Amino acid sequence: MRRQPDQLGKRLDLDSVRSASTQLAFDDLGTPLERVTFVVVDLETTGGAPATHSITEFGAVKVCGGETVGEFATLVNPGVPIPPYITALTGISTGMVMEAPDIAAVMPSFLEFVGQGPDTVLVAHNAKFDVGHLKAAVTGLELAWPKVRVADTLKLARRAFTKDETPNYKLGSLARLCGAAVTPSHRALDDARATVDVLHAILARLGPLGVTHIEDLATASDPVPAARRRKAAMASGLPHTPGVYRFIGPGGDVMYVGTSINVYKRVRQYFTAAENRKRMAEMVDIAESVQATSTATALEASVLELREITEFDPPYNRRSRHPEKRPWLTLTDEPHPRLKATRGLSFDQMDAALGPFSSLSQAKRVSELVSDFANLRTCTKKLPETPSQGAAACHLLAMGKCAGPCIGAGSDTAAVSCVQDILAGNCDTVWDAQIERLSMLASQERFEQAATERDRLAALMSVAQRRERLLPLLTAREIIATAREKHGWEISVIRYGRLMGTAICEKGEEPPDVAQRLAESCPVLQRPETAGGAAHIEESEILLKWLWRPNTRLLKWDGERPLALARRSPARRQVPRQIPLPALN
Repeated sequence: MRRQPDQLGKRLDLDSVRSASTQLAFDDLGTPLERVTFVVVDLETTGGAPATHSITEFGAVKVCGGETVGEFATLVNPGVPIPPYITALTGISTGMVMEAPDIAAVMPSFLEFVGQGPDTVLVAHNAKFDVGHLKAAVTGLELAWPKVRVADTLKLARRAFTKDETPNYKLGSLARLCGAAVTPSHRALDDARATVDVLHAILARLGPLGVTHIEDLATASDPVPAARRRKAAMASGLPHTPGVYRFIGPGGDVMYVGTSINVYKRVRQYFTAAENRKRMAEMVDIAESVQATSTATALEASVLELREITEFDPPYNRRSRHPEKRPWLTLTDEPHPRLKATRGLSFDQMDAALGPFSSLSQAKRVSELVSDFANLRTCTKKLPETPSQGAAACHLLAMGKCAGPCIGAGSDTAAVSCVQDILAGNCDTVWDAQIERLSMLASQERFEQAATERDRLAALMSVAQRRERLLPLLTAREIIATAREKHGWEISVIRYGRLMGTAICEKGEEPPDVAQRLAESCPVLQRPETAGGAAHIEESEILLKWLWRPNTRLLKWDGERPLALARRSPARRQVPRQIPLPALN
């Protein structure tokens, strides 16, 4: 059993966090290029267009670790005369291919020669030409294209060699530059052999720049500064497991926190053209090291990432930097209450509050909608139970938008009761009224106002749905759940919306037994005083998403609210995006 202590996010105290129980093998770091099988191919054809021209000759060399392990060569009868200019270029005439096998006989043998292992790379010089003809032939024969990577020595050479070194990037010029043992002759096997030597020279040139594994080939030809590629060495030693990584700046400060199911592979991507975000490129250029924490599960890594972003406030993280700023909407505690947005909601008030909102502006939008619908007062002055002499009402009373409790014009009991019902998640009456209003505005072609009303309704339904899903989690004393993954059963213990620990049920163990030991080893967590006081709402939302996955199973639920949606749930409503709306029945 492996578990993660609740003390996630202690400042770079990696010793306090449980590391993976398995030792990393070299395979975990990706496939080194010396262990990759390269199948270098060259074709001769009747012309340049795959759709209208045919292959006349195959030449392929299979190499691994710098050694040739096989060759494939054959002429092909294209079924049509070979144009004279092709014969002049390649020396292949129509008479030479008369007795040669046709493409239907050659292609299956060639595909068998290539293979389709995950560590196989098909290589060609100007691969667009050769691979284009190969794919056209495979498609015409209704065969399956092998699942292999493709590398183009033309593109790679442009990254490896400068224009001062070679007049151009034709195969003949590169073969002379690289000292190829075979001179290209426009015959397939000779050209393939020359391309092998060019490939080896390219890889030798790009190796010090960080192109050392098969995963690097995909972006090796993209424009990445050499200094950044060299920094790929910072990924060495990072785990091949789920976890959190931190880019460390010159002063030892955390510049960026991220997470991945494979930390090593994700970090290496930052040093390739796969990372095209300007801010991230700037951060990588500044960073001096990368530190990582291995976790038992991807869920644990996501939670640890959030907690560390909150703790370190890294300058290059844009999301999750202030997850604590999530307001709720509730009624004020006074004789004639009004709606207010607050970030200090008590635990006991959650049943009578709507939230958490993603922003204060969203809370304000919903507050205006609910107050308008219920005719609840919106003035901020605290009103006594009995109106004072000389009190005057505002314009909302005259507009029928308020009961006027400030002057005793009417009772606001019905308005308060209506709002309380909405805060509890019962939004049907508001929904019906707003849908009718949207239809009316659309019929009057007042589309801008209709869009505003639609957005207010969407904000209400969104937060009502979030509340319905989150409240069971935030109020549950303990949840123990398990999810079946490829590597086994993942088990999590959650209390009051906070992840307390995770474990993986190893082979031969029973999930309930592992779950019990995990729960007993987790620290005690008292009921929080405030809503979401045990963890930031964003952490609870991460856990909620995991709990609602189809492959997650509950082992224990200690709480009053079930993890389920009511029949009349707000989740059954979807705000229409199109205006005008369809006619109501």
